[in-house]
Amino acid sequence: MRYRFRTALLGVVTTALTTAFLAGPGTAAAAGHEGPRTGFEESDGARWTTQPEEQELLARADRESARMRIDRIGSTKQGRPVQLVRIGAVRPPSAGQVRHGNSVLLICSQHGNEPSGREACLSTVRDLAYATDDATRRFLARTSVLVIPTANPDGRAANTRGNSDGVDINRDHIALQTAEARAMARVFRDYRPDTIYDLHEYGATPPYYDKDLLALWPRNLNTPKAVHREATTLSERYVRPTVQDSGFSTGIYGIWTDPETGEPVKQVAGDGQERILRNTAGVKNSVGLLVETRTTPLTQAEKDDPAVNNRRRVGSQLAGLKGAFAFLGERRGRIEAATTTARLAGLADRGPVYLGGADNDPATEEQVLKDPPCGYRLDGAAYEEVGDELALHGLRVEHDGAGAFVRLRQPLRALVPLLLDGRSAYHLTVAKPSSRC
Repeated sequence: MRYRFRTALLGVVTTALTTAFLAGPGTAAAAGHEGPRTGFEESDGARWTTQPEEQELLARADRESARMRIDRIGSTKQGRPVQLVRIGAVRPPSAGQVRHGNSVLLICSQHGNEPSGREACLSTVRDLAYATDDATRRFLARTSVLVIPTANPDGRAANTRGNSDGVDINRDHIALQTAEARAMARVFRDYRPDTIYDLHEYGATPPYYDKDLLALWPRNLNTPKAVHREATTLSERYVRPTVQDSGFSTGIYGIWTDPETGEPVKQVAGDGQERILRNTAGVKNSVGLLVETRTTPLTQAEKDDPAVNNRRRVGSQLAGLKGAFAFLGERRGRIEAATTTARLAGLADRGPVYLGGADNDPATEEQVLKDPPCGYRLDGAAYEEVGDELALHGLRVEHDGAGAFVRLRQPLRALVPLLLDGRSAYHLTVAKPSSRC
């Protein structure tokens, strides 16, 4: 089968959300609109879109589409822009409009040597920007779409997993030491997206771990229950079934399975570390999902023609996005209820905070703050060291002459001990817990 890659979001946002998402070249024109093509599309999958081509596509769409805008949200160490695309029904949504409505954020190519998600994101941006049908406008009127097309520009330029310093950005969403993770943190703080969809790739280990697309929700135990439920629903009832219906195989990220029975054999990845984006999303009250498309092993046809491999990878990403957009259209009310309730629950300041464990790995007694302090006090030196990171995370901080005080009673309640308690695996500093507020 020759997997074709040109996507038409018209198919995603129709009322029934059943029209085919993976369509052949020319679909955009057939749907009544046309826009710039990616380098991947122009080459029929023989090569990836270059960064100059990406900039040209985004700049043209920004000029020609009233509903789309590009913001530079950061710069890499090598001076490349980290960009955010905002797409709305009539005009680009503001941060305030996104915060008070339903929204999705696509994070593409955090790892620079995993390009297929970036290609799917670029064609999705283009098709949403140029769509002329009423169904797309109705969808965008109720759901703002945010996209970071290349979250790791230096890594993409070098075709490396890490950034120009060799740092894995997807392990930096707590410490925020990289320019790329800091840029994303600003978006999470300022826009508070309801759903965060993170596109990656992986190398398979046959026969136990070799599906075309793997997915995984936030496993961190601080993910609010309703948010966790929506995230697993996104994976298990929308993304994976849609990928399967499109002719691709799927599985759960990090879980080896018996090739005969399909039963789990062992877990090799996908734990509850809060510094990984899909878990950070859950801790920050967003419905998060990681998707990973298979790069290897290659079929004989893919060995003979690398474009066949590339098209399969991008095709499976597009199929996953089809399922994600169906989820956003059908469960909008449930998503908003889950994320809003989670943010308000932090103000009640009740319940345990987990310093370890996962939804499939119960926390030990030492990993549970059953009766957390009401806040943490930082002296002047400690606050000077981590104040910028607390602000980027969006935590509320009270200042006094001796330093600062961070209460747990705030929307990101569970994040406070994860950052400031010395028992937390990835704490920024060791602050003094206080029961006097």
